[in-house]
Amino acid sequence: MSGLALRLSGVAAAVATLVLSVPGAASAEDEITIDHVESSESGVDLILSVDQLPGGADVDEDSVEVSVDGRAVDATVKTVAAGDVERSTMLVLDASNSMQRGGKFEAAKGAVDAYLAAAPADVRIGLVAFAGKVTTTVEPTTDHDAVTAALDSITLKRGTSVYDGIAAGMAALGDEGARSVLVLSDGADTSSTTTLDVLSRQAADAEVVVDVVSLAEDARAAELASLAEATQGGVFPADPAALSAVFGEQADALSKQLLISFAPPRDVTADASVDVALTSQGQAYHDSTLVAFADPGTELDVVDSGKALVSRPVMLLGALALAVGLGGLLATVLVGASDTRSGTQRRLDVYFGENKSKGGRRGASATDLKGSAVAVADRVVSADLETRISQRLTGAGSGLTAAEWLLLHTGIAVGSAMAGFLFGGGTLAMVGLVLGAVLPWVYLRFRHKRRLNRFNANLAQSLGLIAGGLQAGLSLPQAVDTVVREGNEPIAGEFKRALIEQRLGVDITDALEGVGERMESQDFAWVVMAIRIQREVGGNLAEILHTVSDTLREREYLRRQVKALSAEGRMSAYLLAALPVGMFGYMMMANREYVEPLYTTTMGWGFLAAAGFLLGLGGFMMSKMVKVEV
Repeated sequence: MSGLALRLSGVAAAVATLVLSVPGAASAEDEITIDHVESSESGVDLILSVDQLPGGADVDEDSVEVSVDGRAVDATVKTVAAGDVERSTMLVLDASNSMQRGGKFEAAKGAVDAYLAAAPADVRIGLVAFAGKVTTTVEPTTDHDAVTAALDSITLKRGTSVYDGIAAGMAALGDEGARSVLVLSDGADTSSTTTLDVLSRQAADAEVVVDVVSLAEDARAAELASLAEATQGGVFPADPAALSAVFGEQADALSKQLLISFAPPRDVTADASVDVALTSQGQAYHDSTLVAFADPGTELDVVDSGKALVSRPVMLLGALALAVGLGGLLATVLVGASDTRSGTQRRLDVYFGENKSKGGRRGASATDLKGSAVAVADRVVSADLETRISQRLTGAGSGLTAAEWLLLHTGIAVGSAMAGFLFGGGTLAMVGLVLGAVLPWVYLRFRHKRRLNRFNANLAQSLGLIAGGLQAGLSLPQAVDTVVREGNEPIAGEFKRALIEQRLGVDITDALEGVGERMESQDFAWVVMAIRIQREVGGNLAEILHTVSDTLREREYLRRQVKALSAEGRMSAYLLAALPVGMFGYMMMANREYVEPLYTTTMGWGFLAAAGFLLGLGGFMMSKMVKVEV
């Protein structure tokens, strides 16, 4: 069973030095490094790098001493050979256009060739080249000639995705044996989808050592230096002329690694400090690490730190959008708080408790954030747009004004976009924005259509009441008032509004015509036309309304019969339209990797667009086939 090796910081190493007693001269640190630890029921194997000893001095294997929590243990020491421990290294190479300046890329290729020539034959070596995106990936292999061939095929491109390149290298390494990543780059990251913090946690959790050979300036190299520090790796600044020497030294270091094997004390079954000490040229050196000695049968869970949802440019764009939104909110409060009403108007508003006229509403003082926002939105809405929105709101039975609806609609769209951005990044944010912009209008249209259906369903009965009132000697307004008192919604509410307009001086036929326009009811428009003709040429209005009522009742019966007969066709249209979408959603949950190319590749987006167009076209054609006008 594999164990976890957690490298101690300098403070932990100092504590271990106090606890452990190492004979000889004063000890030194950082010249030897524990690179990898494997813990199993039979014992512990660790790899010790000794390439940093002064003057490249050789190590006397007999001088190596190992202790666990301050207790010395017997250990065997040998130079790592083929088959002892699996060792893998990924070379992550910057292939951006900036590497072309000063011959850096040619020098980098020469350095990689030197590394491949000097590395031990048993070390598995892979290659990742990156520019704006990862362009080349060679899985770790002992066939070093394959890596050389892939190196010759690399071309320089725009962009620098350092973090994505390192992440691709770590993913190719797998999770077995001693693993390391050797990065060569001359620039700061510009377009990665992952972040430095996430990458550092992933490397630490996977126990991958990241070494960095930097050709960048100090300011740019600082980010990669922090990544190397988090994984106990090293940073090697170099100029193009010295690259081959640096890579050669890194390869030589692999041939000098020592394999130390020992059995821990029987009573150690939890985390314990392991210290390795050796003597070279009269100087003592040591390094410490924390090893998890788990009980037999215990399996340790490693939590994946995950992947960044958005890249840095998208994150900066989101921050800019947030700043603009806060600025707009501040402007809303400042602009909407102004009160331009006269003293008389303010006193009337206080008396009535609210503004009754449109002009009063526009000049009203906003005493809270909602009022300020509505005031600003009211100024933005044009007269024509306000009329159309108000008509649709009234027809749907909503009490909102056009400005309030516009403000609410904008808030839903922005909120949906923000929710999508938080849960899925930029792509889901765009989907949320589109849905937030479209769905409120769809809902408003649905409410209007449902209210219109109830209006038309009660129209014949209401016309019968009006005709009966006219036959009893009532005037047309009095007969309409009968419907207001005895009728059902929404027709009672609409007729009540018509009566209020008539009492304010509007002709009753004009007020009723307004009802037809708000409800967009063709049936009621015919009723108003019949009333206008009777008032101009004369005749028995009660008899006319009875005839129209019987006609509408028969049309409503026929409409319901057609709706029942076409229900199967409409249900088929709904199912056929929903089946591809539902199957896509099921596959997203059951086998996401199968459908992932549809939304992660350019060709996949093209297929989705074509599928959406054809699905919409099919739905439109089927809706026309099952729709019968009565």
